[in-house]
Amino acid sequence: MGEDVQKAALRLDKVGIVRQGRDGETVEILREVSLSARSGEITAIVGPSGGGKSSLIRLINRLDDPTTGKILLDGEDIQRLDPLMLRRRVAMVLQKPFMFDGTVLANLQRPFLYRQEPLPGTGSEELRHAMELARVSSDLIERDARTLSLGEQQRVSLARALITRPQVLLLDEPTSALDRPTADRLAATFHDICRSQQITVILVTHDLRLAGRIADYLIYLEGGRILEEGRGEEMLARPQTAELRRFLAEPDEKES
Repeated sequence: MGEDVQKAALRLDKVGIVRQGRDGETVEILREVSLSARSGEITAIVGPSGGGKSSLIRLINRLDDPTTGKILLDGEDIQRLDPLMLRRRVAMVLQKPFMFDGTVLANLQRPFLYRQEPLPGTGSEELRHAMELARVSSDLIERDARTLSLGEQQRVSLARALITRPQVLLLDEPTSALDRPTADRLAATFHDICRSQQITVILVTHDLRLAGRIADYLIYLEGGRILEEGRGEEMLARPQTAELRRFLAEPDEKES
């Protein structure tokens, strides 16, 4: 990536994943992927289904480990960090928000429950701050989380990720199940959070319109390799590789 890597909060250095296929043959899921992402910027990863996008993002908070290469957070190899501590610093919001049984408050208290720490109450600064960032209305705090709309659930999921005040926020297709107006509002929230909190945001999406609007930096991943990268709007307007031009011309292929 053509950025000052000394200022990168997150850096992947020649990361690869090799797995054994059903027929016993080795399969390369990722091939020497190198990238860096800076605080206060959104890096979007786009590409066809099966290209390695979700596999890549799962490595960053150690839901999986690479076969080769290393991942550095503030210059430190994440393999040396306790996974639970790492996930306080690197939070993930999934494509389909999962709500635990109980109220919105109970869902937002979950990270503290897992760490066996005192649970924040409705008046706590941590809770208020996370809800304000994710634009979760205080009127929802005592609602059954599973009765909320999909858009509201996604915002609660975002607030739950933000309540630990992470350095890096991973977003795996977070708007794919939402209608366009709801997706646009949530995208604006991502952008505001990234800027105001100086969080490093990594967004995996098949929504090129969304990527073009909010991504500072764009990465095109196909066949487990980065084929093209650059500033968001410019790269979509003037693709340099045949693969990206083909991808842009085939909207039906952009499925998560």
